Amino acid sequence: MLTRIRICLVMLLLGTSLNATASEPLTFITEAYPPYNFRDDNILRGIAVDLLVIASQNTEQPVQRGQIRLMPWARAYRTTLDTPNSVLFSTTRTAEREHLFKWAGSIAATRVVLLARKSSKIRIQSAADLQRYRIGVIHEDIGEQSVLALGVHQDQLHVSANADALIRQLHAGRIDLWAYEENVAYWFLRNANFNQEDFESVHQLRQGELWFAFNRQVSDEKIQQLQKAIDALRQTPGKFGKTRYDDILIDYL
Repeated sequence: MLTRIRICLVMLLLGTSLNATASEPLTFITEAYPPYNFRDDNILRGIAVDLLVIASQNTEQPVQRGQIRLMPWARAYRTTLDTPNSVLFSTTRTAEREHLFKWAGSIAATRVVLLARKSSKIRIQSAADLQRYRIGVIHEDIGEQSVLALGVHQDQLHVSANADALIRQLHAGRIDLWAYEENVAYWFLRNANFNQEDFESVHQLRQGELWFAFNRQVSDEKIQQLQKAIDALRQTPGKFGKTRYDDILIDYL
C-alpha cells in the first residue's frame, strides 16, 4: 500500500513539474549575426528578429525586442541545449543538429563559405587542399562544424568568440581563410570599413536554411503556433514585396 502511495506521489509531482515547464514562457536567444539578428543603437533588429516579433503577435506569447537575449554564439548554443523553454536563432538546420532541437521556420536561405583575401590567390579544389591553411572559425558555429567534417585538424583552426576579431585576422594575414555565412561575413566587412572587393568566397561549405531551434522539451503546440504564424506571413500580401515576409527581406537585403 505504501509503495503505491509513493508511486502516486512521484507521478503527481512529475506531472506538476512537467505542466509547470510547459506553461512557462519561452526565452529567445540570439547572437550578433547581421543581417539576420543584430543590435543597432541598442535595439535588436534583423530579418530573423523582425520575423519573430511580427509572427509571434499571432501566438499565445507575443515577443517584444527587449525580451530577446543577445549573447555569444557558443554560449547561446549551449544554453539552448541545456535549458527548457529556450529558443536559439538564427540556426542553420543540418542533419547533425536535427535531433538536438525542435524546429520552426524557415527564416531564410543560407550559404556557408570560406572567405579569403583575393591577393592570396587561394583556390580550393578538394577537401585535401584545406590541410595547408589556417582557418578562422566561431566556436560551435556551422562554419567550424563544416570544416571539421571535411577532415580539417583542430590545430589548424583559429577559434574566436566574435566575427570582428576574425575579420581583422583575415585582413592582416594571420589566418588564410574564414569559415562563415556569406551574407553575414560581408556585412561585417562593410561595417569594419574594409573594401569588400579585396575579399572573395573561394569555396562553398554548405548551403541550407536558417531556422528557430527549440530546446527539445518545448511543447509541440508552442512550436506549431509560431510555425503557423510564419507560414501566414508568407501568404499575406505585402506593402512592397509579394508577401509580408518579402517586405522583411527587402528591409535588409
